Amino acid sequence: MSKSTGPFRFFNRAGFQARIISLRTSGLAMAKSGLAGLSRNPNFRDITFACLVGFASYLTAVLGGAVALRPQMLWPLWPGCAFLVAILLLTPQRIWPALIVSGLAGFVIYDLQDGLPIRAIVLLVASDLIEILVAAFGVRYALGQRPRLSSLASFATYAFFAVILAPSLAACVGAAAFSYNYISSWKMSFLTEALALLSVTPAILSWAHAVRANKSLSYYVELGMLVIWLNVVGYFTFLSSGASNDLTVLYLPVPLFLWAALRFGILGVSSSLIIVAFFAILAAIHQRGPFAGGAAPFDDLRTLQLFFLTASSSFMVLAALMEEHQQSLRESRESEQRFRLVANTAPVMIWMSGPDKLCTYFNLPWLEFSGRPLEAELGNGWSERVHPQDLTDCLDISTRAFALRESFRKQYRLRRHDGEYRWVVDIGVPRLGPEGHFAGFIGSCIDVTESKLAEEALGGMGRRLIEAHEEERTWIARELHDDVNQRIALLTVQLKQWVKHPPSSEANVRKYIGSVCEQLSDLGRDVQALSHRLHSSKLEYLGIGVAAGSFCKELSEQQQVEIEFSQEGIPHNLPKEISLCMFRVLQEALQNAVKHSGARHFRVELCGTSAQIQLTVKDLGVGFDPQDAFNYRGIGLISMRERLQLVGGELSIQSDPGHGTTINACVPLRVEAYRAHAAG
Repeated sequence: MSKSTGPFRFFNRAGFQARIISLRTSGLAMAKSGLAGLSRNPNFRDITFACLVGFASYLTAVLGGAVALRPQMLWPLWPGCAFLVAILLLTPQRIWPALIVSGLAGFVIYDLQDGLPIRAIVLLVASDLIEILVAAFGVRYALGQRPRLSSLASFATYAFFAVILAPSLAACVGAAAFSYNYISSWKMSFLTEALALLSVTPAILSWAHAVRANKSLSYYVELGMLVIWLNVVGYFTFLSSGASNDLTVLYLPVPLFLWAALRFGILGVSSSLIIVAFFAILAAIHQRGPFAGGAAPFDDLRTLQLFFLTASSSFMVLAALMEEHQQSLRESRESEQRFRLVANTAPVMIWMSGPDKLCTYFNLPWLEFSGRPLEAELGNGWSERVHPQDLTDCLDISTRAFALRESFRKQYRLRRHDGEYRWVVDIGVPRLGPEGHFAGFIGSCIDVTESKLAEEALGGMGRRLIEAHEEERTWIARELHDDVNQRIALLTVQLKQWVKHPPSSEANVRKYIGSVCEQLSDLGRDVQALSHRLHSSKLEYLGIGVAAGSFCKELSEQQQVEIEFSQEGIPHNLPKEISLCMFRVLQEALQNAVKHSGARHFRVELCGTSAQIQLTVKDLGVGFDPQDAFNYRGIGLISMRERLQLVGGELSIQSDPGHGTTINACVPLRVEAYRAHAAG
């Protein structure tokens, strides 16, 4: 640690200029060709940087000697080690050995030029090495790569390693290099290093971060104004001819320190302290200002050091608190911006309320749903759009949840921007502040109108399915009981009468047998027709074309109507599930047409290609509204659509009241897999 200010002699200027001219003329070509390659070499860059650090360390030693109090050789602060510690904290640890060696070499060169004894140089270098290693490794270990003093905790950690521990250990060795009393030398050495590490190192670290942060122009303009005022106040307080020895003048820079702490944090305070300390030290050297004229130089120096150490500590703590507060505000703003971005892009309506039950925020989807500005929705404005029949229950649920501070879920109708009331599900949860206090509720709303209508439709569909099943069972039971069973009973009675009163002649026997055979044939045909309605064996063994034609013929005979059936291009290898689906759709469509259209003539077309199969059922009857049939009474239409969807098909209906109906069912034949059977 060089603490002397001997002459600093450069080499002869004329010789230097001559050598530069010689280098330019003789080695320019070699420099151009080799410099590019060397600059890309990492080792070359590290060595170059180490040399620059060594030179800068030499200059800081010169600066440190320039601010020493003469002739007593007392140093208010020593910037050399503080500068080197800051450089180490800003660079990778792998090049620390080279930087430390080059920096200490710069100190040694200056000490040798100043004529210090070898023993003193060795002790000072050892003292510097201890201070640099303890401060650099301690801060790097505790605060990580590129440490920032942006909070009170980080500043306290830095102060422990760099301002207290490192100078204390270094002073134990460095005090032995001086001829003064060891205790006095230790105190002076400790305060000298601590003051530099409390101002110079944080300033360098903060400026490095500010350069990387790309601060705005207004930031640097305001900082420039602060520097100008610091120079003005520092000059008139310490160096002007009218500078007073009264210590009360030291309060003059305090407002500027507050300005620096509140607006610029650690960077502002550390830079301000360096500027003011420079004026104070120059004033003490020239025996001016409040720190000059004392009987004992040690006392004047200690007063100056203690003042700046106290001011540095106080304002640095204030600056750390301000940076921590500003960082908290930035994080809070960033968090709020992220929340608003997520909330405004979410597919739900989000709201927030305070502890007073009044809403304070609505996201963009909510405002788009309402069609009103945010101001109209805030407070209780949103409740104006709640359906009058749901308003009381809606507010009661919210009031009870606020009182108990528990989550809630409610469903109500909310008016949309087009005037339509939509069903929404509103879920709210209590939110807590940073200290755990109740801060209100946050919730989200989802439009469930379609889901509610679907639930109602499914409920009605289930009821209609049950009714359809019961109707089918009733029909089968009636057919079996009123028709088949009665005919069998009648035939049984006839046979019993035959047993009691047998025919008297062979001709009568043949007549009775013929009558029984005819009745049994009719009964068999009717049972077969009933069986075909439940399950067509022709479909299974003969294919959809034959089964569809047979069904059209049987229905035509039963209902006494004319059904024109045609088929074309039906594949022989049609999948079973598609055949069954198309057959059930034909049954449902044709039976509904015969039952409801009022027409007597119908046309059925079954066409197939290599890509699809299509079924068309036409009539010229009364027609109907397809949407109305689907929504309220179209269990047959719904079953047809569901069957077709199972095999990837589509159902289309063209019908107008009074103009007939055309039903088209189309199923593609290139579906990779069918999800289920269209089983009847």
